[in-house]
Amino acid sequence: MPLIERFHLDNQVAIVTGGGRGIGRAIALAYAEAGADVVCAARTPADVEAVAEEIRALGRRALAVQCDVTDLAQLAKLVDAAVAAFGRITHLVNNAGGSGPNDPLKMSADKFEHVFRFNVTSAYELTRLCVPHMRAAGGGNVLNITSGAARYAQPHFSAYGTAKAALSQLTRLLAQDFAPEVRVNAIAPGPIMTAALDRALPANMREGMIRNTPLQRLGEVEDIAAAALYLATPASAWVTGKIIEVDGGAESSVWPG
Repeated sequence: MPLIERFHLDNQVAIVTGGGRGIGRAIALAYAEAGADVVCAARTPADVEAVAEEIRALGRRALAVQCDVTDLAQLAKLVDAAVAAFGRITHLVNNAGGSGPNDPLKMSADKFEHVFRFNVTSAYELTRLCVPHMRAAGGGNVLNITSGAARYAQPHFSAYGTAKAALSQLTRLLAQDFAPEVRVNAIAPGPIMTAALDRALPANMREGMIRNTPLQRLGEVEDIAAAALYLATPASAWVTGKIIEVDGGAESSVWPG
């Protein structure tokens, strides 16, 4: 097989959570460009339907599904909808997640557990539901979107950092459980210039983050999508249980102190 053909996803079916905006949208489009049919899931129907239309314009099939990943019943319905529409599932991207900074003296245990459920339990459950379909299809691939915060020691990130660290370790452990039929990997992005971050980030803070990043820029969603495509395709066939850091070379938090 020519090397370039190892970056194709022809005749594959992928579920992408958080697929309506930002990193999730970029990954969904990258997979479609590589030949996959894509199920886009997110809480806002208009967002995922817009991405689905972009995928159809690329000549691939797409399904838009409204889904709150913290609701386990909705995850089951998402998987059922994907199988009903396309007959199988071969790829899963657990992209939905997130949380802001927190004060550990003010965040309740319930809110802490919600952050964990949003970032970790949802990925665990959706992977558990998808893997039997991947095995039935002859093999599959799971990609988790974790964060550089999983390995940084910094104030105000005890909830988010702990959850993403758990997701990183879950990636390593599930890779052992599901090999050799299903590969499980993760990407740990640094700060990515999404529209939401752009609105929330003062210019002086952005400049400080750029100065603190060895490659002297913030990430773009396409930087993550390119890594996601590699980890999804046969190009990475001998890679599982790994966390790929896509962060401009940062070895510690780039947030200005």
